[in-house]
Amino acid sequence: MRKQSKFLILFLAVVLVVGLLSGCGKKEETKGPDISRGEEETGGKTTKEEVKEEIKIGTIGPLTGDVASYGISTKKGVEVAVDEFNQKGGINGKPVRLISEDTRGEQTETANAASKLVERDKVTAIVGGVISSETMTAGPITNDAKVVMISSSSTAVGVPEIGDYVFRNCLSDEVQAVQLAEFAVEELGLKKFAVMFTNNDYGLSLKDAFEKRAKELAEVTGIETYNDGEKDFRTQLTKLKGKNPDALYIAGYYTEAAKIAQQAKEQGLDVAILGADGFYSPILVELGGDAVEGSVFTAGFFTDDPAENAQKFVKAFKSKFNEEPDMFAAQAYDAAMILLTAIENAGGVGGEAHQKEMLKIKDYPGITGSTSFTPIGDVVKDIIILKVENGKFTKLR
Repeated sequence: MRKQSKFLILFLAVVLVVGLLSGCGKKEETKGPDISRGEEETGGKTTKEEVKEEIKIGTIGPLTGDVASYGISTKKGVEVAVDEFNQKGGINGKPVRLISEDTRGEQTETANAASKLVERDKVTAIVGGVISSETMTAGPITNDAKVVMISSSSTAVGVPEIGDYVFRNCLSDEVQAVQLAEFAVEELGLKKFAVMFTNNDYGLSLKDAFEKRAKELAEVTGIETYNDGEKDFRTQLTKLKGKNPDALYIAGYYTEAAKIAQQAKEQGLDVAILGADGFYSPILVELGGDAVEGSVFTAGFFTDDPAENAQKFVKAFKSKFNEEPDMFAAQAYDAAMILLTAIENAGGVGGEAHQKEMLKIKDYPGITGSTSFTPIGDVVKDIIILKVENGKFTKLR
């Protein structure tokens, strides 16, 4: 018993010493700052500070994947608008914070992104989607949550009809084709049109709208199709030449348009070349040379627009990103500025008050044109029309 007692006493003494040593050696547990909860790291310790109230908006679009360039440009355009608002003190003294979600151009990722922004991040409004399929997927989610979403580049039919909280700041393919047909007849005096269109949704929608309006105002003498990547268009052009048109409307992109114009000139098809926003690239002139001189086409933005607000944006964009903005960036900037202006007019709140203020927007002086909205949230504005003169783009309207 004595041995057991001595052993027990010795054991307890060891436990006590170990415990004391452990207590003395234990360091205060430190954690990294949780920025989402307003925590900041100061002097190696974690402190929790009150988060300044802010207004959060989101973007939905592809930041990686095959069409990432569109989403990245859109995000950059929104960033410039957010900077502009924050430089003047935010909205009612509250800073604007941008949260961007990558959809990779996929519907599942788009649905997840919209749900996250609405449910977890509690954004006041969203700029997006970038491509039409994204907007069709995210629209019902944001609309049910009564969060205003405005797309700056979704041209598909049916976008504004998704719901009361879904808006669009870009003209549809159909609208730009109709406006160019009217401009060609009424301003350029053209009367007989031939049409060539790329065999995809973009080319088909442009072709259908241009053909319909041109037939109402003048005459369409022939229509031919081609595929993206095609290089020899002589067969189609030979057929069209026999119809004696005075203009050729090309519903497609600059690479093929430049080659079509060259081959038309080689075959003696002396016609005015007309196109859509797919023409808007310096590559059109680089590839087409003299053959595209005088070409007239629609666009969503003109980088060299002398208007003060347009050049202010171009300067801010170049300063921030060291590159020139494209049409996607410009349209996204306008969309964000309209969105934030409506939030400001609503007293800094979202929901129904914000949606009503969006509908009140009338003749907003955007860099992509004076902007208003229809009762269902579709944009009302004139398309920009550009011309190739002396190898450079100039603005006709």
